[in-house]
Amino acid sequence: MTMMTPRIVECRSPNCDARPEGARIDMIVLHYTGMKTAEEALVRLCDPESRVSAHYTIDRDGRVYRHVPEEFRAWHAGVSYWAGERNINGCSIGIEIVNPGHEFGYEPFAKPQIAALLDLAGDIVERHRIPPARVLGHSDVAPARKEDPGELFPWSQLADFGIGIWPFAGNPRGVANSDPAAVARALRLYGYGVAPDVDVPLEKVVAAFQRHWRPSKVDGIVDEETAYRLAVLLDSLS
Repeated sequence: MTMMTPRIVECRSPNCDARPEGARIDMIVLHYTGMKTAEEALVRLCDPESRVSAHYTIDRDGRVYRHVPEEFRAWHAGVSYWAGERNINGCSIGIEIVNPGHEFGYEPFAKPQIAALLDLAGDIVERHRIPPARVLGHSDVAPARKEDPGELFPWSQLADFGIGIWPFAGNPRGVANSDPAAVARALRLYGYGVAPDVDVPLEKVVAAFQRHWRPSKVDGIVDEETAYRLAVLLDSLS
């Protein structure tokens, strides 16, 4: 996959620190800003009192702001978990995408910002050799707290460019068992935090999975389609 290197506008944030010794960058976490305007989001991400940041923010016109150099740890994921890792900030690149989010009038992402994301994320994936299964949303790593980037985010479009995974039609080798206990085990195998590893209701985890991989119906209820898509994704890891 060949991507263009995006043009970057420097907009530095003091909200960062050193990555843990020996940490390898092997994950991208995508967010929406969840604020009324891009200007408000940029101010907050660069305000030392907010104690939040990201490595990059992508505005609706496709402009890319860099807040934290990739070699440093940005403070974007908060309390989070994926595949046994609890220090998600330590091993990830955080990208904010300007969108008011569910609180302020969630709307489709703009074509220019998705085009810029394809260039930026594609470059990051290539440089850090990030596995497709570790391109995730904030809601994937923090399902009890977060909904972003949400059900309008075009995950399938990213997968078309080799960024992340989309559960296309297939015949999973594993049984698509829609029993809640079986789905919980499968979610854990894929990487989600479920009890007893993480204290979060299964309904929240299922809703996060659906928001990413079955966005047409996000209800937190285990059903056959959810189990099927999860089985297809597990196959992709083998």
